[in-house]
Amino acid sequence: MLKQRIITALILLPIALAGFFLLEGAAFALFIGAVVVLGAWEWARLAGFATQSLRVTYAVVVGLGIYLLYSLPMLAPWVLAVGVLWWIFATFLVLTYPQSSRYWGGLPGSLLIGLLILLPAWQGLVVLKQWPLANWLILAVMALVWVADIGAYFSGKRFGKRKLAPRVSPGKSWEGLIGGLLLSLLMTFVVGIYRGWPSGVFMLALPAAALVVLISVVGDLTESMFKRQSGIKDSSNLLPGHGGVLDRIDSLTAAVPVFAVLLLLAGWGTL
Repeated sequence: MLKQRIITALILLPIALAGFFLLEGAAFALFIGAVVVLGAWEWARLAGFATQSLRVTYAVVVGLGIYLLYSLPMLAPWVLAVGVLWWIFATFLVLTYPQSSRYWGGLPGSLLIGLLILLPAWQGLVVLKQWPLANWLILAVMALVWVADIGAYFSGKRFGKRKLAPRVSPGKSWEGLIGGLLLSLLMTFVVGIYRGWPSGVFMLALPAAALVVLISVVGDLTESMFKRQSGIKDSSNLLPGHGGVLDRIDSLTAAVPVFAVLLLLAGWGTL
């Protein structure tokens, strides 16, 4: 398994880096769209589509949704706003699972939830790519999520005792969450010192970073919740040793739209 993980990572890493940071405009939107469409194919399985044809149909629907959003950029603020509202509601669903499963609305509701997860994530990345320091912004949100994951893994392994959401993901602990959060805030603080942020920027950046990290955990737990409900371990086996696409981007699907909205509120970019 370790060998598989390493080989897959060595193949995918340069592709991902080139796609995220070298592509621009329509090519970037298409690249991110391809990733999201693969995630949609996987989500259809989590939602309950048993046949391959139905999963492909759902992926095509999501692809058409992406094309519509690209053709109508004036919808971007609404898509991001809906995404943020969804993740607030998703927090409630995770905290109250399994009782909350009655709010999913069965198969139609689960498919709708897939749209609420995937389309705002695509929109958020496309919006970030259009702003000043676009690649640095994308790297920043990824770094927040990755650093929090690393901190959570090591602090949870060393100190983890109290389960964070035992009915959703028994492996996660409050100690891991706190460790990941603190490490991401330390990274934000170091970046701020290096870039010479004034105190006012620190006052905004630190709580914003904390919010992005916390909502990224909700993204991770939301996929875990649906996998547990459907009895599935990995969203697919598209990435040998790593599971599926959703297993790699679940935290980012939540973090990206929230990150973009926070930057909008701070006056970083315009729509």
